[in-house]
Amino acid sequence: MDERQRLGEGSLDEAADAFQGVRPRLFGIAYRVLGSVSEAEDVVQDVWMRWQGADRSTVRDAGAYLAKIATRLAVNVAQSARVRREAYVGPWLPEPVDTSVDPQVGAERGEALELAVLLVLEKLNPVERAAYVLREAFAYSYAEIADILQLSQANARQILSRARKRLSAEHREPVEAAQHRRLVEAFVAAARHGDVAALESVLSADAVAYADGNGMRGVARLAVVGAERVARISAFAQRFFPGAEYGVVEANGRPSVLLVRDGVAVALVSVTVGAEGIDGLYWVLAPAKLRAYERSARRATAHP
Repeated sequence: MDERQRLGEGSLDEAADAFQGVRPRLFGIAYRVLGSVSEAEDVVQDVWMRWQGADRSTVRDAGAYLAKIATRLAVNVAQSARVRREAYVGPWLPEPVDTSVDPQVGAERGEALELAVLLVLEKLNPVERAAYVLREAFAYSYAEIADILQLSQANARQILSRARKRLSAEHREPVEAAQHRRLVEAFVAAARHGDVAALESVLSADAVAYADGNGMRGVARLAVVGAERVARISAFAQRFFPGAEYGVVEANGRPSVLLVRDGVAVALVSVTVGAEGIDGLYWVLAPAKLRAYERSARRATAHP
């Protein structure tokens, strides 16, 4: 092996180490912007390919450089994803992510991570979403956000202010983690036995349920509103998935319900909780999204 080959391999090893060190952050940024495990994984892989071909001798801060690439790629993907989601059958929900390995999903703070919050972020355009994510979850400065998104600092501040105002109407005061888990466990106990009355008792009067099955037969294609109706469809899951085992898992930083039949996940239910009980149920039933959830637990140990 000649000297040039040896130095080239060493340089690539260093590049791989630098990339691996920030990989959780890259995934976390892309995931929040896109609401998709699979699309975020594709972005991270694309960043790695570009990093290998880059002139790394000119890069002063590898982490900042890689985060910039990841954010811009995620914004581009989000812009094209809007068209695809318009053709989606029934409610589109973000893909859940297993946060048992990395509770913050690579961020300094666990902001913009709950499934319900990611769904609200879809109301922002991709640039607004990216600015909000960089600031609220990753604590980037306005100057850094302006550089990443190719904006002036004044424009970056305006975009963030607009994003915060649009999201403020959806803001909820978080309940204590213990209360959230208690209600999720009570929901599991009632749903497991198809107990409509018990289910209704843990729901707020105006509870809403969304089901993402992307056209699966028997899955509601409109939101279901009201404690009684939500309780009945939750109880129906016992017949829809006969023999499924119910368990509490961690998804998107919150206790969630996972239904498994014959060793395969068939549904994941994210739960939001307000002062009067469970006020939102987000049923992820689409098989591709469930496989992405199962795969997400391995991202922390993945290699480029």
